[in-house]
Amino acid sequence: MANLVDAAGEPIPTSSVLMSAAKHIELKCMPENVEFLKCKKKDPNPEKCLDKGRQATRCALGVLKDLYHRCKDPMEGYVGCMYYHTNEFDLCRKEQQAFEKACPLE
Repeated sequence: MANLVDAAGEPIPTSSVLMSAAKHIELKCMPENVEFLKCKKKDPNPEKCLDKGRQATRCALGVLKDLYHRCKDPMEGYVGCMYYHTNEFDLCRKEQQAFEKACPLE
């Protein structure tokens, strides 16, 4: 499996990384995502919601960075399992439990 982080130490948001951190992103970035979705519903023109989209993306990337620095080993185990099993949650429950124990949902 490829590295979870780039040369600068920033997490690379692959599908496995995003799927593994989805619950954390949902909780921490709810306001930003709701504002982005409201904007998209109000105006389908993509240019009108770029700023809201950037805020949602910045939040998600911040959550990934925080999770990686606080729970590196359990996160790598969970992401590696998700990558190997093509994002099948059912096949990675053990790794998911270890990750969520190390980095509980707040």
